[in-house]
Amino acid sequence: MGVEIQVEHLTKRFGRQTIWEDVSLTLPAGEISVMLGPSGTGKSVFLKTLIGLLKPETGSITIGGRDITKVKERELYEIRKLFGVLFQDGALFGSQNLYDNIAFPLREHTKKSEGEIKRIVLEKMEMTGLAGAEKKLPGEISGGMRKRAGLARALVLDPEILLFDEPDSGLDPVRTAYLNQLIVDLNAEIKATFLIVTHDIATARTVPDNIGLLYRRHLAMFGPREMLLSSNEPVVRQFLNGQRQGPIGMAEEKDAGELAAEAAGGGTLGTLPPIPQQLPTSDGSPRATQRPPGSWLREHGVVPPPGSFPGLEVDLPQAQDGVPTGWTGDSPPRPMAASSGGGAFAGRNGQRDEDRRIEPLRDEVRPVRPRVPAKPPWRQAGDDSLATALLERRGTDDRGRWTDTDTDPHPDPDTADGSDAAETAPPVRGRRRAARR
Repeated sequence: MGVEIQVEHLTKRFGRQTIWEDVSLTLPAGEISVMLGPSGTGKSVFLKTLIGLLKPETGSITIGGRDITKVKERELYEIRKLFGVLFQDGALFGSQNLYDNIAFPLREHTKKSEGEIKRIVLEKMEMTGLAGAEKKLPGEISGGMRKRAGLARALVLDPEILLFDEPDSGLDPVRTAYLNQLIVDLNAEIKATFLIVTHDIATARTVPDNIGLLYRRHLAMFGPREMLLSSNEPVVRQFLNGQRQGPIGMAEEKDAGELAAEAAGGGTLGTLPPIPQQLPTSDGSPRATQRPPGSWLREHGVVPPPGSFPGLEVDLPQAQDGVPTGWTGDSPPRPMAASSGGGAFAGRNGQRDEDRRIEPLRDEVRPVRPRVPAKPPWRQAGDDSLATALLERRGTDDRGRWTDTDTDPHPDPDTADGSDAAETAPPVRGRRRAARR
């Protein structure tokens, strides 16, 4: 059975560049969640941070009651054994056949005999549809088979958490559909917690139980699938519909001029498309964590787009005068009082929909401005000559060096007290002679 992952106020930076900040969400145990977002918003960085490969600046990641941002390296090594990861390109060893690639984690992390390893490897290859391909090299098989081989390798240690980094990348629509079905069937069988990073809208609309969206260095929204598919929030609506109209631009966000031109040209977001049926398992049986279709909509009294759940007889709230389709705002409406016990979202830890954290999108779209470093004090002088500017400052001599009567605002990093290393160090030639002696 999968484990729950609680992320609280997580912030990650590389130097002065903020990737995302104040990210809070809960990945429910045993459920399939999808993380969406424009390119470059840090989705893969989020996966690496969950595993502990990258350390966040602030925040916590709690797995099984342990905050992995604070544990020691030895304990983190043991926690990582809970994870299985499918990388974008499969990350297979090109010189080893599929059998040895899949057996690698067992040989590296366990003391199992070769007989036990063979049984497990063949079982996982059968599970992922690779039976009979044990001796093939990665260069001899298709991209879809490489993805499945990478998935089989991620499964051999029986992980409780599975992370997928763009599993549909480079696959045609047919093989993407087969892979999506495999993911759903695997979740029903092993009941692990799945997190999928993807750009594929069809996958995001049909596979997961929960959807999240990273945008502008924040988590714009995270919640049940029906909640996001019925949201009128401009960013969520634009991304899930794959439209040009909206706040997302070529450089992640549009500036004020682009938005004004779009509004003047009459560009508006299209109508919400119908909510499709969630992808069932191959035998049609419901997964243990799967919610009945329309349950979140009924509980919250949200009117779905016309034509939702085609082919299913689902009792849904009906459109009435003055009642819009979908819901608007940063957080969904509270559950209706008439909602009967539990509901679709009541549950994993007694949490209901309104208790789950939904990070609202920050204020209006702002134009992107390059970050310009502050000028040093001498660059702010009126004269363009650096030497002249230095001589005009109090506390410099005729050679422009800092003296003891002033403090260098940009000290030499190699000197602990901030004094000028050139004042005390011997000439370079003298140091070389001393070294030769």
